[in-house]
Amino acid sequence: MKILVTGGGGYIGTTLVPYLLKNGHSVTVLDRFFFGRDLVEKSSNSSHDLRLIQDDIRWFDGRILEGIDAVVDMAALSNDPTAELDPWKTFEINYLGRSRVARLAKQAGVKRYLLTSSCSIYGFQDGMLDEQSKPNPLTAYARANMLAEKDNLILSDENFTSTAVRFATVYGLSPRMRFDLAVNGMVLGAFKNGKIPVMRDGTQWRPFVYVEDAARAVLKILESDPTSVNGQIFNIGSDSQNYMIKDLAELVARSLSKKPEIEWYGAADRRSYRVSFAKARRVLGYETLTTPDKAAREIERALASGSISDSPKTNTLGWYKHLLSDPEASKEVALRSVVL
Repeated sequence: MKILVTGGGGYIGTTLVPYLLKNGHSVTVLDRFFFGRDLVEKSSNSSHDLRLIQDDIRWFDGRILEGIDAVVDMAALSNDPTAELDPWKTFEINYLGRSRVARLAKQAGVKRYLLTSSCSIYGFQDGMLDEQSKPNPLTAYARANMLAEKDNLILSDENFTSTAVRFATVYGLSPRMRFDLAVNGMVLGAFKNGKIPVMRDGTQWRPFVYVEDAARAVLKILESDPTSVNGQIFNIGSDSQNYMIKDLAELVARSLSKKPEIEWYGAADRRSYRVSFAKARRVLGYETLTTPDKAAREIERALASGSISDSPKTNTLGWYKHLLSDPEASKEVALRSVVL
């Protein structure tokens, strides 16, 4: 397939793109590349089947979609804290921008469209939640995801297969590394100062999924019979990886070479949810392959070897604040997006 990935320069995208290429597909990446376009090029070994377009989903030329077989729509201001930095901008990009991508894709004759959403859409609820459970979005990020799902799934018909996936909280090594995600941040804290940061009070539930397992799910859906995924939402993760945050911290601590302490921070988290992933198993035959303890050891080894390190770019919110506050950085980003 010829696949367009919006947001392909992000945390999941820089893992997904080389995975798609490895499996024989041609990939076009549409991204602002706030974190650098070299991350995609290096991770994809400068493949001849890779094309990079530096642009914005809110105003890119729809002719880019001509000849494309499938779109994976990942472009977004990611995670709850980043979205709250500018809720309107989050609404404009994560909802209106991705709705525009879906409509243009259908008009261009693209056959498959996949929206990446998040299990954060469930907010705070008791019990095990599935795709039929009522959403309870508590943040701008979650609300924008919910609106994009509604707008884009109704576009599905016999000629346009539209699907949405709700990822659990993602973890693991990626070319565009993030340490503002639970498992990754825990390992970094343990490595740097012997303390695992845990948001109070630790009893909040979250589902988790390894970044390469997330990429596998995307391709699984793109290669599935359209009748089984058209107009459908799939939670992506594993029932066994629903964790209370304090239990996750203890698991990560046990997996590392040195026993770290737990360091509590922040006010009590108002988000808590457990999620069922039975539908993905039943319909797609999808199972995750990696667990947080294995990924934690992998991240620790990478930190110890120096192959990855903490930097301003590994914290999404911090990096966006830098771009907004630094006139030269903001100017460079704006010029690149317009000229290219």
